[in-house]
Amino acid sequence: MVFALAVTALAACAGQPAADEASSGSSDTIKVGILHSLSGTMAISEVTVKDAELLAIDEINAAGGVLGKKLRPVVEDGASDWPTFAEKATKLIAQDRVAAVFGGWTSASRKAMLPVFEKRKALLWYPVQYEGLESSPYIFYTGATTNQQIVPALDYLKEQGEKKLFLVGSDYVFPRTANKIIKAYAAANGMEILGEEYTPLGHTEYGTLVNKIAEAKPDAVFNTLNGDSNVAFFKQLKSAGIGADQIPAMSVSVAEEEVKAIGPDNIAGHLVAWNYYQTTETPENEKFVAAFKAKYGADKVTSDPMEAGYNAVYLWAEAVEKAGTTDVEAVKKAAAGVGLDRPEGKVTIDGDNQHVYKTARIGVIQPDGQIKEVWNSGEPIKPDPYLKTYSWAGGLV
Repeated sequence: MVFALAVTALAACAGQPAADEASSGSSDTIKVGILHSLSGTMAISEVTVKDAELLAIDEINAAGGVLGKKLRPVVEDGASDWPTFAEKATKLIAQDRVAAVFGGWTSASRKAMLPVFEKRKALLWYPVQYEGLESSPYIFYTGATTNQQIVPALDYLKEQGEKKLFLVGSDYVFPRTANKIIKAYAAANGMEILGEEYTPLGHTEYGTLVNKIAEAKPDAVFNTLNGDSNVAFFKQLKSAGIGADQIPAMSVSVAEEEVKAIGPDNIAGHLVAWNYYQTTETPENEKFVAAFKAKYGADKVTSDPMEAGYNAVYLWAEAVEKAGTTDVEAVKKAAAGVGLDRPEGKVTIDGDNQHVYKTARIGVIQPDGQIKEVWNSGEPIKPDPYLKTYSWAGGLV
């Protein structure tokens, strides 16, 4: 026993994960990590993603588990602090010896965790839309990449004649990179950027920024604010008398959970771009919404990041069953081409870049807080994280 503990310690010190107890057959459970911000400015968005992942684990366990074993979640709080995400990821891999980690929201948290997973050759399943221009052999991306969300949102605005944009974002990697992409798109598509402003995560004073928007008179705002800053921004936008009928905002990080916190009256009529809404009409979504409300309360809402986190657990479980083991390299190989009918529709893992095919959807926020879909791509879009198929994106990487 002492020798076994010594081997485990040496493996952890060497930067490699210890042999997983599930794949070695030494346990009747498989431990998986859940790592989200359960406190701080991002908790408004991430707590419910954690809840959705736990729901998936409960459902999988009720159906017999994975490889005949029950999943056992180990939940950690990233606390809206990027170094904490890296610290907790290290703990989950080296100390808890989880088979995979489901977690993160902001790109800052993901980029803080990326070197941890690559060094230790462990798997992170990242559930949130992001700015693209990245792929890692140890990350599976189950949220949208740029050509499945931001580009369709810009196409929609262009088609609606909204060609003068004002860019508003939180001051970290996702908004800045997204806006770099938006500016390249605009230059190639006859659109004009009238302003570009950033505020720190958690920022709540938007009076000056709202005045700048009013003075610029854009056709639309493209909003990449994250977390509870959206609550302050939309409330102050409305207080200034700027409604969606005057200057609509297209948001890519505001879903049903954030709408609920902002207050539907403060944001009704504004636009969002996602791949899933609570109102998405599929048989799988009816079951998902009913199950989520049954577990967490009838007043709860579902959203795109929650659904992508829920999907991630199922996709990983399917890949493990296909591989016949939780061994990381075997799971990665088996995951290529895995496809499932999920609440948003058909999702399939692209073996070339470990992103998933997803249907793009544009929605309008309704007075009841739900989102009405007004456009979709008709079929799942192949993920193109580096925008290789777009000539205007040639200088971005």
